[in-house]
Amino acid sequence: MVYVNIFPKIKTTFLAFFGGCCKLKHVGQFHSLKGKGLYFLGFLWFIWFMNFSVRTIFSPIMPLIEDEFAVSHSTAASLFFWNSAGYSVSLFLSGLFSGYFGYRRSVSLSLFISALIFIAVPFSRTFSHLIVLGSLLGLTSGIYLPAIIPMITHYYNEKTWGKVIASHDSAASMSIFAVPFLAILLLSFMDWRGIFYIFGGLFILLSLIFHMVCMEVRVPRSERGHLLRIVRSPSLWLMGTMWVFAAGANLGIYFVTPLYLTKELGLDIKYANEIFGFSRLGGVVLTIAMGFAVDRFSLKRIMFIQLLLGGLLTFVIPFAGVRHIGWALFGQASVIMGFFPVGLVAVSRMFSVEERSLATGIMTTFGVICGLGFIPYLLGLSGDMVGFKWGICLLGICVIMASGLTRFLRIP
Repeated sequence: MVYVNIFPKIKTTFLAFFGGCCKLKHVGQFHSLKGKGLYFLGFLWFIWFMNFSVRTIFSPIMPLIEDEFAVSHSTAASLFFWNSAGYSVSLFLSGLFSGYFGYRRSVSLSLFISALIFIAVPFSRTFSHLIVLGSLLGLTSGIYLPAIIPMITHYYNEKTWGKVIASHDSAASMSIFAVPFLAILLLSFMDWRGIFYIFGGLFILLSLIFHMVCMEVRVPRSERGHLLRIVRSPSLWLMGTMWVFAAGANLGIYFVTPLYLTKELGLDIKYANEIFGFSRLGGVVLTIAMGFAVDRFSLKRIMFIQLLLGGLLTFVIPFAGVRHIGWALFGQASVIMGFFPVGLVAVSRMFSVEERSLATGIMTTFGVICGLGFIPYLLGLSGDMVGFKWGICLLGICVIMASGLTRFLRIP
């Protein structure tokens, strides 16, 4: 009967350890990234890494999926559109309702349902089934960001927001960098379907831990932001438009790069994924560096430089050739990835605490459905009709033009 008493002891020890590190009590409790504040941020970082990988995992295995289901480039790229469509709807609804439902409860439920869908993916026998599950994954994973930003700005002092948000957002850059190598590693032991079982198990574990160690953030009902007041803000739509083209230059290109490297440039899939992964390494470093830059320089100036330079580097990718394609992708990804933490800090400063979740949800919804949905599909269509390179060049021009919108932003 000894085993009967083991589980209560394990639970007590587990909660004591994580609870001591992560139980939070009041606004601005963490004034620096040290001790418990660093541990808690590290935990949120890993959740965002896994959440972001919901979208990035399909890209390095897409050539295998395309061959198995015998579909065209544009049809294969439509998976990213439907995943992004579900993600964008979820972003908006999360921004609108997560405060009422509870931020902690929203994130926990999002992780758990995503786990169940991951486990269902290996049973797909047609590409249509995979698209349905991909859109459902987008629908569940989109809940996270609008719910977690108010929690971060609640738990950390405003003076640390730049470093905290940038450090947290570096998980997305790390996912973009690491997932191709993770795919190479896992594919050496299993087929592409087995990867989703591993993701499902991790998401179940994260859901349980998050629910146990995090406390709810309460925003009084009477103080929550009003939709009409937020959507009437010109700065919101300016940020949303810039987010569209930055997302397209980042993940839009990311989604189709393996197809571009293997189908158009004729590279082996393993070698293509190695180039693909290393090209994202610089973005991880720059994303973290942006956390220190936002406290010293103008947010508008930083975003202008990133979009202008990112657009120019996007434009030159098709002219790099096989020999220099890795360096071209490295430079482009390094610059454009740094835009997103700066954008999140800008939104946090432009809107009050009760409006922050909804504003984040609307902006990222607009960016995701267009930048991560339509743009990859259009790039895939370009690949079928005239070649990927022409679509990439046109996208670069659009990003350059979007940089001019920073002039009209009003950031306190």
